[in-house]
Amino acid sequence: MGQDLSLEDMSIEEKIKTMEDIWDDLISHAESLPSPEWHRGVLENRDKALAEGHEQSIDWDVAKKALKQDI
Repeated sequence: MGQDLSLEDMSIEEKIKTMEDIWDDLISHAESLPSPEWHRGVLENRDKALAEGHEQSIDWDVAKKALKQDI
């Protein structure tokens, strides 16, 4: 890899872009990433909360836009 990242020297926008790039790369290899057992319980609880109307979801692009506006 050979790339040194100095987080202290990066702007917020650069950090967010880097995180998005990392997530995009991880997603492209999702089938090979193990999921911890506790994660199943978290997802089941969230699905239940959504089904019961205690939580709501929003589109990821909308969420990212809102986060970027807050920064």
